[in-house]
Amino acid sequence: MSESRRTTLVILPTYNEAENVLGLAQEILSKSGDIDILVVDDNSPDGTGDLVAEAGKDQERIGLHRRPGKLGLGTAYLAGFRHALDSGYERVFTMDCDHSHNPDHLPAMLDASRRHDMVIGSRYVPGGGIENWPAHRQALSRFANLYARLLLGLSVSDCTSGFRCYSRRVLETADPFAIRASGYSFLEEMAWRVERCGFSVAEVPIVFVQRTAGISKIDSKEIYRAAWHVLRTAIAPPRLSRSRVARKQEDQGAGSPPGRSAATSARTSSDQTEMDSSPAGRTP
Repeated sequence: MSESRRTTLVILPTYNEAENVLGLAQEILSKSGDIDILVVDDNSPDGTGDLVAEAGKDQERIGLHRRPGKLGLGTAYLAGFRHALDSGYERVFTMDCDHSHNPDHLPAMLDASRRHDMVIGSRYVPGGGIENWPAHRQALSRFANLYARLLLGLSVSDCTSGFRCYSRRVLETADPFAIRASGYSFLEEMAWRVERCGFSVAEVPIVFVQRTAGISKIDSKEIYRAAWHVLRTAIAPPRLSRSRVARKQEDQGAGSPPGRSAATSARTSSDQTEMDSSPAGRTP
């Protein structure tokens, strides 16, 4: 199998997503010929991993990263990030596998990623929104964003969205592998790290849709853990490697597009694991 020249990887963390994963993967691949997919599966009892492994035999752009059990969303992202960095991808997307993140938004996010270091699919900028969520879920989401923005000093409107694109240099500089959270609070700390490093951030409006198949993985315990992690991060901020930040600043001085400060982030409207297969024949 020949080495791929594709530069974009989409990470899909999964646990019991057999009803969704293959249909979503095909939709994603149809949006751009520059995309590979890595499914990070936590040993789903419903056979999600086996379905993906079988599909990967015929479609080289779909890869599978098996993990021994349910290890958390944050560590699933990290497994995907490590694969992306080792395999030479230039940009990395994260998406939910329940169709709440519509692949139709990928072209606009890809376009924004050519000018910005992190792109967030945002529910809370003009043009964005939420469909089929009860009022209490929407209120909780807005409160969680306000809470994180105030405590962490974030400028982004939707810091809990998992529909994101990171440039390679973000992953190399912001050191996501040092993040202490394993659940949804990973997203808030990652946004904090990106802004603290001075990277350029864009928010592209998306419409988030409640899943129609499968079961939601978030529970009240996860909400409380996320709130505590945000508070702990605000009280005792993790140290960012000065050498990494300095290297990023040197890159800017050498002619790379400068990242905007957090206050001027751009908003656009437009674990031991088994690797069954790697997208496009890449080796991790």
